[in-house]
Amino acid sequence: RMEAHSSVDMFSKVLENQLLQTTKLVEERLDAEIQKMDQMDEDELELLKEKRLKALKKTQQQKQEWLSKGHGEYREIPSERDFFQEVKESKNVVCHFYRDSTFRCKILDKHLAILSKKHLETKFLKLNVEKAPFLCERLKIKVIPTLALVKDGKTQDYVAGFTDLGNTDDFTTETLEWRLGCSDIINYSGNLMEPPFQSQKKIGTNFTKLEKKTIRGKKYDSDSDDD
Repeated sequence: RMEAHSSVDMFSKVLENQLLQTTKLVEERLDAEIQKMDQMDEDELELLKEKRLKALKKTQQQKQEWLSKGHGEYREIPSERDFFQEVKESKNVVCHFYRDSTFRCKILDKHLAILSKKHLETKFLKLNVEKAPFLCERLKIKVIPTLALVKDGKTQDYVAGFTDLGNTDDFTTETLEWRLGCSDIINYSGNLMEPPFQSQKKIGTNFTKLEKKTIRGKKYDSDSDDD
């Protein structure tokens, strides 16, 4: 017993020592930084300040440019023609192909509206499939809702239905954000190796049944012939 006790003592001593060492290192580093700042002459400090201001200005300009191109809000575009124009002028675009009668589209709307405000670097759009038969054919969109992820004018990836989002209607905004991060269509700061599914409810049985209904043969839906 005594031996066990003394080894615990030793262990805590070692830990304490390491902590002291680390603290000392941090303090020394800080001291060095402060000293460096003290030794800097006016010119050097001015340069540093200028550099920081430049970087800040650049960020602000970038932000303004994005806003002027319609980033920062989730918008509906009226036609296929607009789609080509929009993807031409922005590096990252997420376009939601939706239909009014599909309730899963409303679920996506809610999350996309939140993400459009958070990720100014990406443009978030929605387009009614009934107004875009040619585009749906060309992009082979068969499941509604589908998100087309467009980088540099090229469609790089799709999120079709909710399969990638934990196969549930209750997926979180974080889960969609993670999925978009996987395709590098937004700047994602989380860990891509850890999908945020844990916080979600598990697979709903009614989900898979409904999912099959949306894929009718080759065509994404029967009413597309009316155009």
